[in-house]
Amino acid sequence: MDLRDHLLALMRPTEPGEELAPGLRFVRASTELGLRLTFLVDGRHEVHVELSPLEQSPKYAARSEYLAFGYRHGGAERVDQKLGLRVCQAVARHVGAREAEVLGQLGADAEAAQDEEGSARLREIEISRLLELAGDPGQRFYTLSPYVGCLIGCRFCYAQTRLDPMRSLLRLPQVRWGSYVDVRINAAEVLAEELRSLPRYPIKFCPIVSDPYQAVEKRFEVTRRCLEVIRDAPEPPPALVMTRSTLMLRDLELIRESPSVWVGASIPTIDDEVCAHFEPRAAPASERLAMLRTFKQAGVRCWVVVQPMLPGNTDAFADALAEVVDSVSIGVLRGEHGAEQDFADPRFAAARDEDWQRDQAFALRDALEARGVAVWAGELPPSLLAGDGT
Repeated sequence: MDLRDHLLALMRPTEPGEELAPGLRFVRASTELGLRLTFLVDGRHEVHVELSPLEQSPKYAARSEYLAFGYRHGGAERVDQKLGLRVCQAVARHVGAREAEVLGQLGADAEAAQDEEGSARLREIEISRLLELAGDPGQRFYTLSPYVGCLIGCRFCYAQTRLDPMRSLLRLPQVRWGSYVDVRINAAEVLAEELRSLPRYPIKFCPIVSDPYQAVEKRFEVTRRCLEVIRDAPEPPPALVMTRSTLMLRDLELIRESPSVWVGASIPTIDDEVCAHFEPRAAPASERLAMLRTFKQAGVRCWVVVQPMLPGNTDAFADALAEVVDSVSIGVLRGEHGAEQDFADPRFAAARDEDWQRDQAFALRDALEARGVAVWAGELPPSLLAGDGT
């Protein structure tokens, strides 16, 4: 069952490309990063409207009888609050006319899907679409998730807040983040078709709602088969694969055969003890760095995302990163989510503070730039944006 079809049904009779109201054009519906409707306002401002069940949403910009609506900016400029509220209110009014019918059908479809797929914590599902368009209007890319849900299950991960509303609407059990995963068993076949039919943009194997090399990849090899499709495409797009696992080394030869593929790792600190506290199912930081060193020596382009900032020696971290990557993206903590107890430990309590996060991010940025490492914000490495891709 495809939730995107139900999102589109909520918007009918307005279809993608049509105006919901003067100056408010409906662009697309997506479910990769939550339940999202994207609009273009006055031909300039891209606004994402995010939906969730009202009972799960204590805060919202607008509401209908059953749903809550919030907004995020979709471009380089932040959305003015009044504009965001206006868009959410317009969407809520429109959706409210159809939501009872559509949500009723969604519930019936969800029950039928459970009869076919089950509601187990490991589900094998088939999909009809895989690539989701994302990014700023001038920096488009696709996200690709071979899996939904992540058994690595870092408790500070904000993906859980994106997936909980979808699981609720699909009438799946509300279970602990890190204890379930959906395996998109036909992802490679869908990807092959989409590479033939969709515009060519970079592809990010999306680590937000899943890790492409979590443990189930050993069994199902969905990520590997998708990489094979990209390698064999007539015009392989740039593809970025990021993980917290060293299982990616299994595919070293495949990736080396694919000059359009870049590899990355999420590493929040150089301190293995701190990593073990916050990311107990992820590979130690030292092993992730060693993995990147192997890829770099094989001629593969490498980068790292540092998010959130966690305690550790900044200079040692910068030295280690400078040895193995060309660029680093730095981000701060986006809420504790399920990690309250982790941050309550007196050894790490300072890391929950916004000022501490910001100061550590600035310190690491300065240390990396002093070592000649490019530091970037956004979704894509600067060298790729400059055309250093294939």
